[in-house]
Amino acid sequence: VQLQAFGGGLVQAGGYLRLSCVGPRSIFSDSAMAWYRQAPGKQREMVARITSGGGANYADSVKGRFTISRDNERNTVYLQMDRLKSEDTAVYYCNAELTLTFRLYEYWGQGTLVTVSS
Repeated sequence: VQLQAFGGGLVQAGGYLRLSCVGPRSIFSDSAMAWYRQAPGKQREMVARITSGGGANYADSVKGRFTISRDNERNTVYLQMDRLKSEDTAVYYCNAELTLTFRLYEYWGQGTLVTVSS
């Protein structure tokens, strides 16, 4: 199972970016999708998550600035990042969680780098 994330780049503080992640049709609509990030020297952390039903939750650090959404027709999950801060600089990873017969399957994308200059 392959997830493809893209949309990262260099942006000034206060600016915005939109990340996209495309997953396989076979699992996408049944999966909870999430974005994680890992900054240099720090542990990977969950940024935002959206369930198969569309319910979303966010890390406190991004609430009110980031919005996660999904398009099941396009097998794509998005992360709209507004009012970016230098501390948002990290590699962002797409994640899919699929539960089948009481077993959890987890898949990761390759990561896309977001750099916010101050």
